[in-house]
Amino acid sequence: MVHLRVVAPAAKAQTVHGLLCATRSAINVIRVPGASTNPSGDLIMCDVAREDASVIISELRDLGLLHDGSIALSTTDVLSDFAVAAEKHAPGSPADAVIWEELDQRTSESVELSAVFLLYMTLAAIIAAIGIFLNSPILVVGAMVVGPEFGPVAGLCVALVQLRGGLARRSATALLVGFPLAIAVTVVATLLLDAADVVPDTFSSDDHSLSKSISSPDAFTFIVALCAGAAGMLSLSTAKSGALIGVLISVTTIPAAANIGIAAAYGDWQTFAGSTGQLAVNLAAILVAGTTTLYVQRLLYLRRKRRRHG
Repeated sequence: MVHLRVVAPAAKAQTVHGLLCATRSAINVIRVPGASTNPSGDLIMCDVAREDASVIISELRDLGLLHDGSIALSTTDVLSDFAVAAEKHAPGSPADAVIWEELDQRTSESVELSAVFLLYMTLAAIIAAIGIFLNSPILVVGAMVVGPEFGPVAGLCVALVQLRGGLARRSATALLVGFPLAIAVTVVATLLLDAADVVPDTFSSDDHSLSKSISSPDAFTFIVALCAGAAGMLSLSTAKSGALIGVLISVTTIPAAANIGIAAAYGDWQTFAGSTGQLAVNLAAILVAGTTTLYVQRLLYLRRKRRRHG
């Protein structure tokens, strides 16, 4: 269940308390008059079935509590027959429910263009480049896990579904700066390693199976990226977040960027073009699948909201 802690000004406290008491999927409704001083008002708490959490929060926001009060939420376990009954009044599975406010928080935190984000991008690209040179799938997979690029892609999906221009701009900026920087760092690192005689004087994708695979996008590339995009969005928007690591290691975005950098450093423009196509296809497919998945979830949420008011 989801625990809600609401601070409501005295003029709205009775309305908020009545709304929660009338919600059959909410239990443990507690009101403490005058308990809060900043902001001032009554403290009202309850536990609500996860499936109805966003609907209830939406109604609280409509009362203007974001401006003259506050709403806090956290996931909690409630052991009670009342909790079982409350969840029965909220059709669906708790694991499948989307708490949109929680999703907004997750994506907002992961789309910022920060020094840490750029450092992860460059470190992931260097690890992937070394994996390509050594034909080491383990290093390439490790680079996929380190890469933080799924956050801004997910942010773009959320922005498209919720029509949030600010979030779209921040997400796109992170991608448009992060990938070119990762590629540029890979080019410089490759040239330095070449000057230090650590890597071969020549490089051909024919002699490096991973590079050849990365620079040869095909129909399976698109299908895998579509599946990963849908799975990634589901992992972020529902309680099944453990699937996210599987998504991160299934799509070759960071390795494609690293391969672009290696190819540019060696002047292998055929591999450069193929890897660029791989990167573009993967990002586009993830974006399409993630947005579609989130849009369907949004439609289901709006239908649940209409039923409650109907």
